[in-house]
Amino acid sequence: MTTMMREFPPPPRAAEFRELISKKVEEVKQSGGTRETVTVDWNGQQAHVEVIDWPLSSLYYNPSTHRIRAQRSHDPEREAALEKDPWSGESQDYLQFLLKASPADPNLRDTEFDTLKDSLNQFGQNDPGLVTRQGILVNGNTRAAALRELGAQSMRVGVLPESFTWADINAVELSLQLRKDHRRDYSYINRLIAMEEQAGLGRTPEQIAKDFRIQVRTYHQERWILSTIRELNERSRTGGGNGLRLVDWEGAQERLKELHRLYVKLETVDRDQAEVLKELRLAAILLNFSKTDVRHINEDFLKAGFERQLPMGGGGTAQPQSVSIPGLGLEVPAASSAVAEARAMNDEILRATAVVRSDAPSIGDEQKASAQQFYDRTAKAFDEAIEAAGRSARLRKRKQLAPARLAEACASIDQCVSDLVQARTSRSLDEEAFDDAVVKLRESLLKLAQQAGRGLPQPGDGVAWLLEAVSAEGTR
Repeated sequence: MTTMMREFPPPPRAAEFRELISKKVEEVKQSGGTRETVTVDWNGQQAHVEVIDWPLSSLYYNPSTHRIRAQRSHDPEREAALEKDPWSGESQDYLQFLLKASPADPNLRDTEFDTLKDSLNQFGQNDPGLVTRQGILVNGNTRAAALRELGAQSMRVGVLPESFTWADINAVELSLQLRKDHRRDYSYINRLIAMEEQAGLGRTPEQIAKDFRIQVRTYHQERWILSTIRELNERSRTGGGNGLRLVDWEGAQERLKELHRLYVKLETVDRDQAEVLKELRLAAILLNFSKTDVRHINEDFLKAGFERQLPMGGGGTAQPQSVSIPGLGLEVPAASSAVAEARAMNDEILRATAVVRSDAPSIGDEQKASAQQFYDRTAKAFDEAIEAAGRSARLRKRKQLAPARLAEACASIDQCVSDLVQARTSRSLDEEAFDDAVVKLRESLLKLAQQAGRGLPQPGDGVAWLLEAVSAEGTR
C-alpha cells in the first residue's frame, strides 16, 4: 500500500481569504518601509515571499502535514471525519489535539510542545510560518496551536504564490523539515510516510536518500520497515475492523532496524529461518520487550529450541506442500510448518495487542479482559524463553572466552614473527628485551598447561601437545 498525495477541496471562505491576503501583501509592498520576507525552496529555486501579520482565527491547520500523518490514525472515527471534511470545526480541533500530543502516545501531551509554548511566551515568534492565499498553514502548524493556547490574536506568516498546488505545499513543507537547522524532526513513522509519498511521485531512491540525508541502503531499509508495519496492521484487524495503527509503532525504530539487518543476513542462507525469526522478533516488539531482550531471539535461540517454550500456533495441523497462484496455473512451495506456526502465533498476538491498545467503544469489557489475559500470558512465556536464551548466551560466552583469548595471543605471536624478521633485516632487534619476553611466554605457557591439564582424562591434540612440551621442560 502506498500513500497517495491527496488534493483537498478549498476551505470555507477561501475566496474571501484570498482577496484579503492578496490585498495585505500589496499593502506591505506599497508601504515603502522595511519589509520582512522569508525564503522558500520551490521547484529547485528560491522564492522570497512577503510576510504579513494575519489573524489566528483565519488560519486553517494543514490536514496534509507530515508532522502528524501517522498520529491521525490514533482515533479512527475522528480520522474518518477528517478525511471527509478536513475544514470542519471537529476536524480542525482533532488536528490541534494531535499537534499538542506526544508522537508515540497521543493520549499524552508532548513535552516539546510545552517547551515551544514557553519559548513563544517568553521571546515571541522568531520565525514566520507559511500560509497559502486560502489561509492554509504550510509551515508553523505547531506554532499556531501554541500561540492560540497562549491567547495570541495573530501570527506572522509568509504568503506563498497564488499558483501553489497541493503538490507544491507538500514539497515546500518537506524541504523546510529536512533543513539541517530545523529544530524539531518528524517522528520516525512520519519520516517513513514522507519517503513513501516521495516514491509515489516517481522520485528515485537516490533522489529521496539525498533529500533525507541518508544512504540509499538505509532508504530501502526504511521502505521495508513501513511495508512490514502496514502488513502487520492488516493482519491485526478483527471482524469488527479494529486493528493496530501506524502510531502504535512509534518508538520501535531501533528494534525494527535490527530486525531488518538480521532478516537480510539470513534470508539468502535460510529463508524459513529468517521468516520464523522475523515473526518471533516482531511478536517480542509487540509485547514491548527491550532492544537487548529482543536481540536474544537469534539463530542460537532456534538452535537451542527455545521457541518450543512459546505458544506457537498451528495446533499441529498439516501444512499444504504447495500453494497455487490463481489465474496463472502455477504452484509455489508453501511456507514450512515452523513459519506457519510462528505466523499463526503472531497473528493472535497482533489481534490481542490491537484490542488491548484500542479505545474503541465497540470493544466490550469481556473482550478486552480476554485479550489482556492472552497478552500477559504470552508475554510471560516470551519472558521465560528470552531469560533462558540470555543465560545460555552468557554461558556460551564464558565457554568461548578462553579459546578467544588464546586465538588473540596466537595472532599476536604471528605478528611478532613478522616483526622479528623485519628487525633482524634492519639489525634493530633488542635481543635482551626479546629474550626477557620469551621467558615471560614460557612462564605463561607453564601456567596455561597447569590449568588446561586439570580434569581432562582424554585431552585433545592441542592440550596433549602443550602438556608434553611442559613435561619436557620440567625434565631439563
